[in-house]
Amino acid sequence: MGTANNSAPRGDHPPNAAKSLPRWMGHESSFSFSAHHRVIARQYFLLSLAAVLIGIVLSLLMRLHIVWPELRIPFFGQIKPEQYLAYMTMHGTLMVFFVLSVAPQNAFGNLVLPEQIGARAMAFPRLNMFSFWTTLLAFMVMVSALFVAGGGSMSGWTQYPPLSAITSAGSGQGRGTDLWIVSIAIFCVASLMSAVNFITTVLRGRVEGMSLMRMPLTVWSWFVTAMLTLLSFSVLLAAALLLFSDRHWGTSFYLPAGLVVNGAAVAGHSGGSPLLWQHLFWFFGHPEVYIAILPGMGVTSHMLSTFSRKPVYGYRGMVYSLLAIGVLGFMVWGHHMFVAGISPYAVLAFSTLTMVIAVPSSVKVINWLGTLRGGRIRFSVPLLFSVGFVSLFITGGLSGPILAQPAVDMYLHDTYFVVAHFHMIMGMAAVFAIFAATYFWFPLLFPDRMMNETLGRAHFWLTFIGAYATFMPMHFLGLAGNPRQYSQIAGSAKYLQKLLPVHMFITISAFVLAAAQFIFIYNLMHSAARGKFSGANPWEATTLEWEIDHGQKLTVHHDPYVFGPREDSRRDYTMQSEPPYTYKS
Repeated sequence: MGTANNSAPRGDHPPNAAKSLPRWMGHESSFSFSAHHRVIARQYFLLSLAAVLIGIVLSLLMRLHIVWPELRIPFFGQIKPEQYLAYMTMHGTLMVFFVLSVAPQNAFGNLVLPEQIGARAMAFPRLNMFSFWTTLLAFMVMVSALFVAGGGSMSGWTQYPPLSAITSAGSGQGRGTDLWIVSIAIFCVASLMSAVNFITTVLRGRVEGMSLMRMPLTVWSWFVTAMLTLLSFSVLLAAALLLFSDRHWGTSFYLPAGLVVNGAAVAGHSGGSPLLWQHLFWFFGHPEVYIAILPGMGVTSHMLSTFSRKPVYGYRGMVYSLLAIGVLGFMVWGHHMFVAGISPYAVLAFSTLTMVIAVPSSVKVINWLGTLRGGRIRFSVPLLFSVGFVSLFITGGLSGPILAQPAVDMYLHDTYFVVAHFHMIMGMAAVFAIFAATYFWFPLLFPDRMMNETLGRAHFWLTFIGAYATFMPMHFLGLAGNPRQYSQIAGSAKYLQKLLPVHMFITISAFVLAAAQFIFIYNLMHSAARGKFSGANPWEATTLEWEIDHGQKLTVHHDPYVFGPREDSRRDYTMQSEPPYTYKS
């Protein structure tokens, strides 16, 4: 391969490569029922974009109601407490499942994973296409729950029984909760299909010379995430089916005898345990945290190396820490249940393992800082968002060992402290990685175009400041004993009244944070239509997705992050498929 020409317009599949692809897969310029992995990537991306916009609107409605509960909002009127709980449930569900589980893995994984390992397509293109349309169906079913009689479910995104298992428990607990369960079951099926596809592609689709230890860290992160998805979503699917069975078919998996709901005894159930749902849900739920964050870790490692013009510091350590996080992620679900009355011996085990999982996460932070140290750093927008990811990951992660202490968690568990921890490390950190990936791979997402750097910098700083201003104060609310899931503060306990000014500050910050995303939306739409041309390899990266000629059979000769001056070129990087060469001394 010759030197990359950064001024040449890039074509993702030139004619000689396009002819080698089966006709039924379609071309990447098509959009509808195409099996082309980049078309599917764009579809996942736009689906996540729609979900996040709905989620943002719901979060702002919640913030307004907390501070001004009597406020009448245009098109929504005065929000009632049960509506607040429905919005909270829908906000959490959309963000966790249809944004954080979809965008980092399915959107960007489909976009570049095949090319990064030298494959022409995913292992099962038709299954890939069917997985997306199944996910879209799940999304439509979920959103429809807001419009049925009684409204959406009030049980929260965790759907704890017995509240979620009894249809007469309140408005939204009938058809709205049924639709929630059906949507999640469909989503689980789609996720399992996608996971099988990712795992098979990585194991069977690598080009000659692409050993496991030559894979980019992005591929490693998507691979480990797919394994987590396969193991955890299968458990959630079974748990959801059992919950639906309790609601409609007279079973008692989660319902004990003697329940009284709204003054009436619940008959026909005995022998069940609500703790069974918690065990099943959190066996999925904690790996889900890493399903959302591991792709971001891979993206961040990729960006820091590319823009510091240095190899990743401790590549093998990064790989092994990814694997360690994946394994340990299945051993710590019980720390979500410290207040549920489980055995104190189990509490001790889960607390210890939760502290242990901080070790591989710390390895990653040290390696990220080591990658930046001494580098020839290029402060482009993808790097800014990657550094923002590291900042939020550290800040949000520091509260993890605090909550791992059972005695401390007893006090903080049902407070805003957990809300702050959750949003900092799983919400905003993962979203920053999504933004970094969008700016970096935009020329592949919308071929030949670049996003505007000036707008990108404004978007970064407003989002970075807005994220800290919105979620950092929630730690203090939690320490002050402010319960989460309360629909309003005004008119409640006296000690909470003193916290109302903090809630007002958070609400204003949340609106600033939301407003900053209009810059991103404008930049996205304008750049997709009229952005400047990207050239073949605009970031001077080393991995195979930036190859010019996809028609030739590639052979990998180098590790994924080879940077340094060359004897045969003025470039400071080497593509993985280039023939061997010697460095300048």
